[in-house]
Amino acid sequence: MTRTLITGANKGLGFETARRLVAAGHTVYIGSRDPERGRRAAERLGARTVQLDVTDDASVAAAARTIEAEGGLDVLINNAGVEGRTEDNEVIGAADVTADMMREVFETNVFGLVRVTHAFLPLLQRSASPVVVNLSSGLASLTRVTTPGTPTHAYPGVAYPASKAALNMITVQYAKAFPAMRINAVEPGYTRTDLNGNTGTQTVEEGAEIIVRMAQVGPDGPTGGFFDVRGPLPW
Repeated sequence: MTRTLITGANKGLGFETARRLVAAGHTVYIGSRDPERGRRAAERLGARTVQLDVTDDASVAAAARTIEAEGGLDVLINNAGVEGRTEDNEVIGAADVTADMMREVFETNVFGLVRVTHAFLPLLQRSASPVVVNLSSGLASLTRVTTPGTPTHAYPGVAYPASKAALNMITVQYAKAFPAMRINAVEPGYTRTDLNGNTGTQTVEEGAEIIVRMAQVGPDGPTGGFFDVRGPLPW
């Protein structure tokens, strides 16, 4: 039985990914900052739940102890993330971004990912087929963002693309350090979720496809890569 943890999974892409993996036979843990929301999501899916705030050391450590006591972990999906918008749902552009705004986004998207991955590495190393999937973005691709005339080139934000570019580098370095694991970054596409104020152009069902696919790669699958549903992406 494959045991899978998905951070930020009580809604959106995390919830849909959990639904698909439960259907595929995984024992799925819904990682949620809010215990009650996590419990309700898990009940709907036939999953398990664990309170997990990726920005809090104690919360992450407690989640790792819980999952270890219940049998360990095979797949970690680092899904929790924030974009950084104004109260009016506007992307914060280069003229207005501050160090504090950048720090808030990086706390979840970068430091949170490292915090969770570090805590669960001992469990993953005991698995016969360990997998890590990191939720990235097409906005992390320097190639895409510097290509005029594309939606990624037109995106005005600074914090979110920078955080996801950092995530990509972290993915590569972890993959090199742990060659027995399959560790990859994925781009789900511009999906309608709370993260972007539900302005995305595709459904969570479409967005979850590449996450689910990469969560199920075997020991001979790719590692240290950056993928969307069509295949490898340029860095």
